[in-house]
Order: sequence, then structure tokens, then C-alpha cells
Amino acid sequence: MTSAHQGLSGLLDTEAIRKDFPLLDRTVHDGKKIVYLDSAATSQKPRQVLDALNTYYERHNANVHRGVYTVAEEATALYEGARDKVAAFVNAPSRDEVIFTKNASESLNLVANMLGWADEPYRVDHETEIAITEMEHHSNIVPWQLLSQRTGAKLKWFGLTDDGRLDLSNIEEVITEKTKIVSFTLVSNLLGTVNPVETIIRRAQEVGALVCIDASQAAPHMVLDVQALQADFVAFTGHKMCGPTGIGVLWGRQELLEDLPPFLGGGEMIETVSMHSSTYAPAPHKFEAGTPPIAQAVGLGAAVDYLSAIGMENIARHEHAITEYAVRRLQEVPDLRIIGPTTAEDRGAAISFTLGDIHPHDVGQVLDEQGIAVRVGHHCARPVCLRYGIPATTRASFYLYSTPAEVDALVEGLEHVRNFFG
Repeated sequence: MTSAHQGLSGLLDTEAIRKDFPLLDRTVHDGKKIVYLDSAATSQKPRQVLDALNTYYERHNANVHRGVYTVAEEATALYEGARDKVAAFVNAPSRDEVIFTKNASESLNLVANMLGWADEPYRVDHETEIAITEMEHHSNIVPWQLLSQRTGAKLKWFGLTDDGRLDLSNIEEVITEKTKIVSFTLVSNLLGTVNPVETIIRRAQEVGALVCIDASQAAPHMVLDVQALQADFVAFTGHKMCGPTGIGVLWGRQELLEDLPPFLGGGEMIETVSMHSSTYAPAPHKFEAGTPPIAQAVGLGAAVDYLSAIGMENIARHEHAITEYAVRRLQEVPDLRIIGPTTAEDRGAAISFTLGDIHPHDVGQVLDEQGIAVRVGHHCARPVCLRYGIPATTRASFYLYSTPAEVDALVEGLEHVRNFFG
């Protein structure tokens, strides 16, 4: 650590951690060491996860649940063992409350479709309302729009303040006695805002509405305790938390999963089938039709082991220090405007910004030539860009392997961008 970074506290031993991530050793563009600042889009994968995937395919590859031979039983044990690990990771009361999907988008769509097909008291129809927020990822907007269009339900949302927070001043108007479901992100993928969960859930409970939380940007970065949250559903994805792509999680309260209907039909989700009717297996299998993402679940289990060994409290402390340093350094760059909270308090490790009149895509391209990987665009949160009157942003996002030196490299790279464009 250089003298400029001596005041930073709570940092992990990133020198040791980075040795676990092969891609971070890569060079691009004539030998430039890659500076990976796009973990909000997808995290890098440690060798421990890559090894778990390879070992599964090399030694245990078989379909799960139905085979009685040795390899099939091993595959089943690994797959269901991953469920146990995820349940412990989020402090679920029961492993049967953990449903594997292919990503958080599918998890959120699953909730929307369960409610659209449900009987009373859960059914969403033309007499009910759905509440979301203006800062949601498209994956937590479009499913509810589709459900509203299909059922006639009214879709309502919380707006945003000028500093990137939720405007809850009209909470009793957005969440009313007609509201059946409130769905919102715990941490914004564009703004980095950490939302006031307790306030929103308290109001939802007052009117008897169910609560669904998109924790895609929370599960990789902080302690996620579904019991403490007191939500009814929590969705997140594996590839942002050191796991492979193709695996997501939906946690739901046991009694809800027992009462709500399945969305997909097929193998494993059934109990009995005749040509006239079918009955369904108990949760979680009721919601896992067909061959599941077996290897991906095994990889997610390995990622949970990896993160747990480091400690989510330690990861959160490290990211807070990095984010605090990054916010301070970025505010030193002339013409740079942070979109979202401008302090490290109550914000996650994703920082979106504009740089004068330079288009974010141009910023990203020039940074890439220096080996710096950032995200550009509207980050699947276009309503946020519309709210703040910008076409897109550049986003730098950090994780347990990010270093203060990489923040410095970003700031130097942005000075190069400014010089490049005059």
C-alpha cells in the first residue's frame, strides 16, 4: 500500500485474494494489466469455483434425484448440498425455502407469475395494485408490467430524489390497502443506493402486502439475512457473487411456497401425473421443473464457501473503504458528476458518473485502451437515466479484490480521457 493509501482502514489482504482470480493476471492492449471495475455486471471467479466446476464434470457428472447408481447419487448430494450452503448463507429457516433458478430475472418473473396464477388471498387482478420504484433494474420492472397488462392491476412506483434516494414522502399513496405486492431493490445497480428496507416493509405489512426484494447487488457485498429482512421473497444471482453464470436463487417463506402455484411444468416438479391431472411435489422442487443447473449450483456452493471463509462482514468493510476512497478521488476530477449519493454512507460499491459532455461510450473506449474495464450505458435501469436527464453513464464497481491503486488508475485514466477529447 502506498503512502497515499495509508489512512484507509478495513481493507482485506487483496494481494493474497487476487491470486485466487486468474483473470486479474491478464494483460490487454500490448501488455497493460487489466483493471477490472465491472463487478456489478459480473464478478470474477476464484480458482476454487473453477476447480469445483471442473471436478463436478470430470468426476460426478450425472442427472440428479432419479438415478440410483453411485455417480448420480454423488451429483444429487452435491446439488442438494449447494442448497444447504445457500440456505445457511442467507440464514433461511429451512433449506426447502431455497429455489434454484437460472438468474435473478427468472426468480423475479417466477414470483410475478405465481401471483398472477394464485388464488385468493394472493391473487393479483384488476382490483389490486403493485408497487415498485423508479430505480429498479429492468428485471424488476418488466415482470410487473407484464403482470399488470395481463391482469389489469395498477402499477405504481416511488420516485427518486435529486441525490439518488427513494422519495418516500408519499409512501401511503404508493402502498395502499389495494397493494398486493411491493417489489424493490435492496441496493441500486446504477446509483449504488442502499434502500431503507425497514420503512418500506413496515408500510407493506400495515396493508397486508407481500414484499419481494431484489438482492442481486446486496448478496455479494454484505450480510444477507432473510429472517432479519422480514421480506416474503428475496431474489439474487450467482454470477455477481463469484459463482458461475446460469444460476440464481429465489428464497420464499415456506407457507407461501406451499400455497402458491408452480409456473413451469415438467420433470421433478411433479408428485403424480395422469392424462387427466397432475399433483405437485413440495417446495422447492415444485418450482424446479426439468433438469436443473446442476454444475452451476455446485459452483455457487463453492462460491458461498469462498465468501464465507473470508467473511461477509470483512468484505463489506473492505468495499466501504474502497468506495469511500473512490467517491473522494472521483470528485477531484473536473467536470465529473456522480449520479447518486455522493458520500459512502448508505451506498454500495457501484458508482455511476458522467464526464462533462463526453459520451460515456467514448469514456469507456478510451479507458479500455488503458486496460481499465468499466461499464457504460443505462445499466438496464433506463428510467433512472431519464429521471436525471442523461443518455447513459459510466459505471465503476468494486469488489473484494479491488484495490485503492485501481481507483487511482481510474482517476488517472479519466484525466487521459479529458485530455484526449480536449
